[in-house]
Amino acid sequence: MGMIYLRGHTWWVKYYRDGKPYRESAKTEKETEAKKFLQRREGQVVDGNFQGLKVEKITFEDLKKDLINDYKLNAKRSLDRAELSIKHLDASFKGMKVINITTNQVERYILKRKQAGACNGTVNRELSALRRMMSLGTRQTPKKVINPPFIPKLQEADPREVFFEHDEYQRLREALPDHLKPVLTMGYLTGMRKREVLNLRWDQVNIFERKITLHASDTKNKKPRIIYLAGDLYDCLRNQLIIKEREYPECEYVFFREAVSPTGEIQAQPIKNFQAAWRTACKKAKLSGKVFHDLRRSGVRNLVRSGVSETVAMRISGHKTRSIFQRYNITNEEDLKQAAQRLDTHLKEIEDTRQNESTGTITGTISDARAKG
Repeated sequence: MGMIYLRGHTWWVKYYRDGKPYRESAKTEKETEAKKFLQRREGQVVDGNFQGLKVEKITFEDLKKDLINDYKLNAKRSLDRAELSIKHLDASFKGMKVINITTNQVERYILKRKQAGACNGTVNRELSALRRMMSLGTRQTPKKVINPPFIPKLQEADPREVFFEHDEYQRLREALPDHLKPVLTMGYLTGMRKREVLNLRWDQVNIFERKITLHASDTKNKKPRIIYLAGDLYDCLRNQLIIKEREYPECEYVFFREAVSPTGEIQAQPIKNFQAAWRTACKKAKLSGKVFHDLRRSGVRNLVRSGVSETVAMRISGHKTRSIFQRYNITNEEDLKQAAQRLDTHLKEIEDTRQNESTGTITGTISDARAKG
């Protein structure tokens, strides 16, 4: 049987769970409010929803650490993306106790992000990170999360059908900083994923055999693949190798940026995110709404239009299924126009062939008649 009692001017409550007494402040000077608080606590004990006072002290930061540890423990390649999601979540939930993160709080977060211009897909990635935090919290012993909020999933737009025309690629390349130009080239000419490009190491590149080897651990679908180097792509990597050997021989990454170390020394560091530089370059090149992943569609499109079979193109781009591959093989109005022209040419060739065959038959008949005469 619980009880309330005064400590100074503040009411406290005492109650039991499994025979163990718990005492806590009701944080009120009113007896009626203290009684209501005690009733809520005893109701939680009866319903099995009370896991101890520690759970109410758990903060967003506690769950955030667990999420990062989970990604590292399972060697998830999307850690950078999770950290970016956490950065946005921090702006709304930093310092909050988990018990105060309600569905209403989540809905306010969604509204705030959409007002900031984030698309539904981006917000969904962030909500997935928050949902994972809550899920991990419910599995802890003792539990860190008792009643997780409902976290909705927003309706996402149809798959993007955006790609780079060759002149757009050239304009953007001119506008990007020097250290990002080869990153753009790699994405445009191979259709490699952004993370595959940025994580590419020299031990995966054989410049003499002119090939890149992506192991299963390097790819999203965990399927190894080989990409051969030719033309601009070979020149791009060869130039990167020259810079590395001349200035940063210890650098293991193919693509890097210069950074100043704590000791004031200029070092080569791997490139992680370059959204600000990308947006600035797109604006300078007068390209609206382009993202790096659009290069993947461009790479697939270029392969198919250059006459490479779909099977080989899928091996290069790393698509496992033809249905997903076809989503990246975008058709635009110019493709439709060329298709109409090719069809017209084909039909004219058929008609010309038919007329020639008909004329040839008549001529042959007249010649035969003259020969007989």
